[in-house]
Amino acid sequence: MTTASTIPAPAKPDSRTPRNGRWSAFAHLVKARMRELQREPEVIFWVFVFPLLLALGLGVAFRNKPADKTSVAIAAGPGAQQVLSLIERSPQKTSIRATVVDALDARKGFRLGKYDLVVESDGNGGFQYLYDPARPESVLSKSELDDALQSAAGRKDPLPTSAVVSSEPGSRYIDFLIPGLIGMNVMNSGMWSIGFALVDMRQRKLLKRFVATPLRKSDFLLALACSRLVLMAIEVGLLLGFGVLVFHLRVLGSVFSIVLLATTGAIAFASLGLLTASRAQKIESVSGLINLVMMPMWIFSGVFFSYERFPAMVQPFIRALPLTALNDALRATILEGSSLGSQAGRLLILVLWGGVSFVLAMRWFRWT
Repeated sequence: MTTASTIPAPAKPDSRTPRNGRWSAFAHLVKARMRELQREPEVIFWVFVFPLLLALGLGVAFRNKPADKTSVAIAAGPGAQQVLSLIERSPQKTSIRATVVDALDARKGFRLGKYDLVVESDGNGGFQYLYDPARPESVLSKSELDDALQSAAGRKDPLPTSAVVSSEPGSRYIDFLIPGLIGMNVMNSGMWSIGFALVDMRQRKLLKRFVATPLRKSDFLLALACSRLVLMAIEVGLLLGFGVLVFHLRVLGSVFSIVLLATTGAIAFASLGLLTASRAQKIESVSGLINLVMMPMWIFSGVFFSYERFPAMVQPFIRALPLTALNDALRATILEGSSLGSQAGRLLILVLWGGVSFVLAMRWFRWT
């Protein structure tokens, strides 16, 4: 007589066995992305070293230094020595470097940029200036030389004036530049790293493997965007610390405000990078798309010079660009100590760009 075998009871789950939570895939993707970056040594240079070299080069180029001398060529002929003697007697003689040369050599040197201005006799006892209105140094040289000659000839100004040189921290070009470089670097690294990574995975058929997993599309795209935050913190800290230590930049705003602004900007540009690479199949394609998106902001958003120089009719469009909002908010916080609440409008612009870009990337993204 045989006895029927009993069916074993199901084993109880071991409490020590790790379980995958809702955000487990997201966390693993972020870790994997960070490990990939460790294997790419060129990232260290372009993300961390290059911005410091750029800041150093521009900071040295526009450092505090004695005023440049304007270079003037006096065409040899009648009155040449008179002009030279007037310059020597003028109060502005230390800022003018005048040379008497042949008329043909003077004009040739002016065309080649050797001289900023040429002074010639007009044949009637006076003098004429040869200058280029498209060259700022030529226009400045004309004004400075005419003022020197008129003063030496006996002109008296009815209104006494004086000039004060201002080169203190906060009013220098490097103070304007550092926040712009921070914003530019956040944009560049956010868009290029995300766009290239996504297209590279598509080309290597890695995205197809995720289709067979329960991974959500939103988790995947969000993990790529958030992987930028760790590098962003290092980038901002390096550039800001470099400006403080090397160029004595004064940071008047709170560190928390600066970090929050940079974080919002990094997420916005990472979302733009996801959008541009959502369907691109080749590196060449995504390169063109990213350059198409970034080029207007390089030109108009006030990285190296103020966008106030552009016509007033385009100012609203320029201020609506995400890099303009980030640069303006960083400059106001770092240089003026503005509160985070006063930058709410610019933060809203960044949030809208990031949110709309991420939603569109979710809609248009494809795994293959």
